[in-house]
Amino acid sequence: MDIFHWFLLQLLILCISLPFIFRIYRRKPISPKLPPGRKGWPIIGEALEYVMANKNGTPEKFITDRMRKYSPEVFRTSLLGENFAVFCGASGNKLLFSSENKLVTTWWPRSMEKMVLFPNYVGYSAKVETAKIHALRPEFLNPEALQRYIPIMDSMSKQHLETDWSPCKQVKVFPLLKKYTFAVACRLFLNIKGHDQVSRLAYPFSLVSAGLISIPINLPGTAFSRAIKGGKLIRKELLGIIRKRKMELSENIGSAQVDLLSHMLLRRDENGRGMEEKEIAHIIIAFFIASYDTLGAAITVVLNFLAKFPQVYSNVLKEQKEIAKSKGKDELLNWENIQKMKYSWNMACEAMRLAPPAQGVFGEVITDFSYAGFTIPNGWKTYWTVNSTHKNPEYFPDPEKFDPSRFEGRGPPPYTFVPFGGGPRLCPGKEYARVEILTFMHNVVTKFKLEKVNPNEKFIYNLSPIPENGLLVHLHPLNN
Repeated sequence: MDIFHWFLLQLLILCISLPFIFRIYRRKPISPKLPPGRKGWPIIGEALEYVMANKNGTPEKFITDRMRKYSPEVFRTSLLGENFAVFCGASGNKLLFSSENKLVTTWWPRSMEKMVLFPNYVGYSAKVETAKIHALRPEFLNPEALQRYIPIMDSMSKQHLETDWSPCKQVKVFPLLKKYTFAVACRLFLNIKGHDQVSRLAYPFSLVSAGLISIPINLPGTAFSRAIKGGKLIRKELLGIIRKRKMELSENIGSAQVDLLSHMLLRRDENGRGMEEKEIAHIIIAFFIASYDTLGAAITVVLNFLAKFPQVYSNVLKEQKEIAKSKGKDELLNWENIQKMKYSWNMACEAMRLAPPAQGVFGEVITDFSYAGFTIPNGWKTYWTVNSTHKNPEYFPDPEKFDPSRFEGRGPPPYTFVPFGGGPRLCPGKEYARVEILTFMHNVVTKFKLEKVNPNEKFIYNLSPIPENGLLVHLHPLNN
């Protein structure tokens, strides 16, 4: 065979082979480069390490150890039986905050859904429920609405301190603040003022709160089982309240009320349809959980640092006394007064930097995307956490030092101080929380100086920071 025919034969073989070679390589998938990390134990994943870090009062350790070991930008873990991509640093926060419903969407663990949702809503899109909550923000949580709440919060905090604090030489701050923030929520969300009805609602909410991140084993005596029971009681009680209010509104009784419940019952979509009773109950439960647990914990943390640092307390007291002097004897706080509490809010922000009222938020990936050279697959869960930035010396030099001046001027770099999230993921109740924190601060610092009974009392973490022994303090009344 001459060279020419040999060349033609080889070319023919190549042409015949190419489609088969292409098909074989096409069938062989190229493995995506997933974020580094480990899945931990079967089923429970790394849940044990996560829980232990929270119980030891060092929730940031779970995050920072893995940032050092795997990647400072994103790492993989397994929690709640799911693959998680944990996004870290300011860039990770920015990505998740700005990618809502583009790359990721809201996700709730099925165990939490079983506690708070009606059974036929379990598995229903958390994205839809969250969108409804955010839709209420412009109307129920706007500055005009918040201005109406300030005098109510002010009068209720005065009454709470007079009734539950003044008769005592020592108090446990955390349980009293949970009682107070729950009563305020009952008043503003449902227009409930009576002690008996508030107490009847508070008990099942305490069961749900205690079981939110418990092991989802529905056996008698477990926290999860008690939380399921609490959720049923809450939903039953709320449906009764909702139906009674619907009847009152139809008869023009109390139609001028501006609480959250009446607002939702009177609301109509573009087709003139109102909200379903069960949807209203879900939103009210979400508002209560945020205002009851998270906000109570936030105010507790603020008072902890006021008691710990006398000079900080003196600076806050000086600012609040100036505001008090500008008002009449029985005149309640207003929006203008809140805007003047600049140092007090800087102090509260520094407290929430060191002990954030919430650890982070879950999400779900809705389309494959790349980040920091890694592929984040569709269906994975995401987690943004305050613990990758709040104590990071890159953003906050000498991070363990308590220094309210960090928040003067332009404050910290964007996406580094994130106790309320940010961007489209900004907590709808951020301004509500600011108003309630500052209103209570005003009343407590102008009435008492606080001294911790145990200066070294540790905070442990569930969803929120909880003082191990309730934050027991000596009360030193001021001579005003």
